[in-house]
Formats: sequence, C-alpha cells, structure tokens
Amino acid sequence: MSAVESQGSNGLQPAVFLDRDGVLNQERGYLHTLEDLELISGAAEAVRRLNERGLFTVLVSNQSGPARGYYPLEHVEALHRRLAMLLKTEADAWLDRVLFAPTLGPDEGGTQAGYSYWSAWRKPNTGMLVAAAWRFDIDLRQSFMVGDKATDVDLARNAGCRGILVETGFGTQVRTGQYQYRVEPDYLASDLSKAVDWILGH
Repeated sequence: MSAVESQGSNGLQPAVFLDRDGVLNQERGYLHTLEDLELISGAAEAVRRLNERGLFTVLVSNQSGPARGYYPLEHVEALHRRLAMLLKTEADAWLDRVLFAPTLGPDEGGTQAGYSYWSAWRKPNTGMLVAAAWRFDIDLRQSFMVGDKATDVDLARNAGCRGILVETGFGTQVRTGQYQYRVEPDYLASDLSKAVDWILGH
C-alpha cells in the first residue's frame, strides 16, 4: 500500500502514533545520557515495515524531564536525534514527525518556569494527535496508537484511534495492575513488531 493508496475517500490518511520509551527504545527511566537510549530488538525493522507501506508515523511522547529540572529541552531533542540515527542505521527506517510534551503541572511535580503548567499535549490529553491530524491531514478514526502505558490506551480512546498495548516497557505491569491502572486495549501485542503485524492486517 502506497501513501496515496492508504488515503481514504475523505482525502485523509491514516497514521501510526508511537510512544517512545518502552515501545521503540528500552525503558530506563529518565535518560540523562544519550547512550542510555538503545532500541528494543526488532523495533527499527517494525518501523521500516510501516514506512514501506506508506503509513505516516508520528512519535508522541510525554517527556517531563525539562519540567522537573532534570535536563534542558535541548537534551530531549538530542535524544530524538539519536533515536532517528539508530532507526536509520539499523533498518533504514524513519519517523515522519516527532512530537513531545515537556510540560508538567505543579501539582504533579513540575518545578521549572516555562514548563510547569497543565498542557493539552500531555497524554492522555489529545493535543498532540489533534495537532498532527490538523497539520498532516490524518484521519484519527483510521489511525493507531501504540504504547506501553495505560495513558497511551486512554489517549487512543480519547482521540478515536485504535489503541495497542505492547508488553515491552511497562506493558506487562499495566496488564497486571502493578503500574498505573488496568486498561483493555483494542489489541495486546508482545512488542512493536507484533503490533505492526496487526496494524498491517487492518
């Protein structure tokens, strides 16, 4: 399926929204050094398969490190440059857009001026997906959200996408109720590769 073929009768295209930590790269908490960002086995190849089918891929990630004062915004951007480099090196894969929310409300731990506030972009709020849909002509009803957290599945529901929970990262703990809270995704996948199998089947 090419990018043109994937467009619906309304002229809008489907997209695959991807969480970062625990989906594309290993979950290691706040990544204070660039080298701590390492891809999960098979993730680059999975993204490449989406690229080959012409599906628009968008990273959507909560990154509250700047709001907490752990590191500057530039560090998050450097991590994303490393992510792009690893995807390219391992499988000649790419993300069409990278969106993230560096903010956090003061009641949740935000302490840094300029980043310490409630934002519609922070998941499970739908700001990132709505912004992407408006700018890149995306049909959210035909799109997918892949994440390892309950908030990712809730984001999918809030935006009208299909939500896929992967068991990498925090996914298994979400399923057992040991992290965040239990949710029922549209599909449960062992990893991103299996999630892509399901996406391409739809």
